[in-house]
Amino acid sequence: MDQQDHNFQIDYVEFPATDIEASKRFYGAVFGWNFTDYGPNYTSFHDGRLAGGFTMSANPVKGGALIVLYAKDLEATQHKVIAAGGKIAIEIFEFPGGRRFHFIDPNGNELAVWSE
Repeated sequence: MDQQDHNFQIDYVEFPATDIEASKRFYGAVFGWNFTDYGPNYTSFHDGRLAGGFTMSANPVKGGALIVLYAKDLEATQHKVIAAGGKIAIEIFEFPGGRRFHFIDPNGNELAVWSE
């Protein structure tokens, strides 16, 4: 199954962290997660089914983990978010591997959407 088959499904979970190495030690020891470092401020994990990451940030994600969904068409999805009453928290930006934006849902929850 490729990414196209995962349209609109939760695809990645990102957690704020104050200590990347401590996060790796803890989740590796407790849950057996594997990690791939992307510089000193980011590590990606794979738990055997779902992928995610830990990011050092001066502005931790409000409320904890950032749920990241996948969409084939990022711009069309952003328009749908706005049309449905969501607010764009962070405009579309590029990162290694793709592009994404963050939005606030009508309840105040922050989520993100990414695409290649």
